[in-house]
Amino acid sequence: MMDPFTEKVIGIIKSIPKGKVMTYGQIGAAAGKARGARQVSRILHSMSRKHNLPWHRVISADGKLKIQDEETRNEQLERLYEEGLEILNGRVDLKEYRYEPE
Repeated sequence: MMDPFTEKVIGIIKSIPKGKVMTYGQIGAAAGKARGARQVSRILHSMSRKHNLPWHRVISADGKLKIQDEETRNEQLERLYEEGLEILNGRVDLKEYRYEPE
């Protein structure tokens, strides 16, 4: 059985529409933990494949793509470009592309 927070995080990530992004902290807060960004990161890392999560739509609070692995970061960049996002200097404009779930 899955932890309720983990379940909420997975549901929120799955709900991010194409062409939009959410931050780790924003997802944590929406799932009930205002300071849950690190937990969101761990959930994303460990469950993206299993739950087919759109991991590329989750970014840092400053709008930057911060994945350390160059190949994975390039994949994230490419997927976001394909969805119509503009990324300048490795940064997404959160005013324009942030998704705010109901």
